[in-house]
Amino acid sequence: MLHPAAPASGWLPVSPCGAGCHPPSGRAQVPLVFSRLCCLAALLVTTLVGVALLPGRARARWLCACYRAVLRCCGVRLRVAGELGDGGELLAVNHVSWIEVLAVGTLRPVRMVAKREMGEWPVIGRVARRSGALFVDRAGLRGLRATVAATADALRDGADVAVFPEGTTWCGAAAGPFRRAVFQAAIDAAAPVRPIAVVLRLPGGERATAAAFIGEQTLWDSLLRVLRLPAVDCELTILPAVPPSADRRELARQAGDAIAAVTGVRHPAARRARAQMAA
Repeated sequence: MLHPAAPASGWLPVSPCGAGCHPPSGRAQVPLVFSRLCCLAALLVTTLVGVALLPGRARARWLCACYRAVLRCCGVRLRVAGELGDGGELLAVNHVSWIEVLAVGTLRPVRMVAKREMGEWPVIGRVARRSGALFVDRAGLRGLRATVAATADALRDGADVAVFPEGTTWCGAAAGPFRRAVFQAAIDAAAPVRPIAVVLRLPGGERATAAAFIGEQTLWDSLLRVLRLPAVDCELTILPAVPPSADRRELARQAGDAIAAVTGVRHPAARRARAQMAA
């Protein structure tokens, strides 16, 4: 399927991926979906208890285990190639679904840069805040400088910070440009950038575009679509670190090219527009 360029929308990232990228939904597997939903409900309760009661480091380890359990409960099999460094890295990840957010969170305690709206979501927002997420307003530039500064501070403190530079999700058969602003945090903190490539596949090996969280879907709609699938393989490839340079445009390009070499999907260069000068 052809994917036209996303329309310009100031800072707010826009993806042309939508319902047309999803294959037709198969017949609902009611027993499978019901059992997985029951499992998720139980996990949600235990996750919230741990988040509320455990202290910092223990809570972080608890969340890693809970993320892995949620993926298993949803029928997602995690496959990881490569290793992270010693800490204090900016993890640049291509964005397809909520699946890779949890998958990266299983690797070790990681602070996520997330959209501001997520912090307001019931339950998920509480977990995100307690995990040290850094929130950014995608609809405007007002708070962007503060988010970049907070990200740089976290990197200096030795934390790994995961970012999704496309700014929104794509179907996996197409990809978006890497926004440059967040790479400034790596430059300011003299921290390496660690590209992580994500590919979602069905058991037969084809891309699992059905698992992409795109278009007008709600999180609930996306969750149900994944729960109906027999299984999904989430492949994380941890690539060699890119040393910080003085040019965030070049850092974004190198990270995008490294990921594209694994996924086979190119990340086009970000358009330079007046409203996107800080991107």
